[in-house]
Amino acid sequence: MKRLTISNALESLQEEKNVFKELFKHGSMSVEIYKPDQVDNQKPHTRDELYVVASGTGYFVNGESREKFEAGEVLFVPAGVVHRFENFSQDFSTWVFFYGPEGGEKP
Repeated sequence: MKRLTISNALESLQEEKNVFKELFKHGSMSVEIYKPDQVDNQKPHTRDELYVVASGTGYFVNGESREKFEAGEVLFVPAGVVHRFENFSQDFSTWVFFYGPEGGEKP
């Protein structure tokens, strides 16, 4: 595995002119970098997901809740739940970790 840093992840993302990129995969886990441009157009995902906010601030909608977030926070989204980032700063970026089975893990 190569070493992942926020710098090399964002550089890789910029080279591809995309808002997200898978950087590493092992078993059911995948690691991505995500940096939306002004609007987050995500749809619900089929697996559980963790975000680790690398930079920036804004609001995170997760199901029925809408909360402020900032760099350094960890945000969990169960599979199938509507979620998105809103009113985020221009420097916003986040690590994304998908894991587990389709449909999410059972509590």
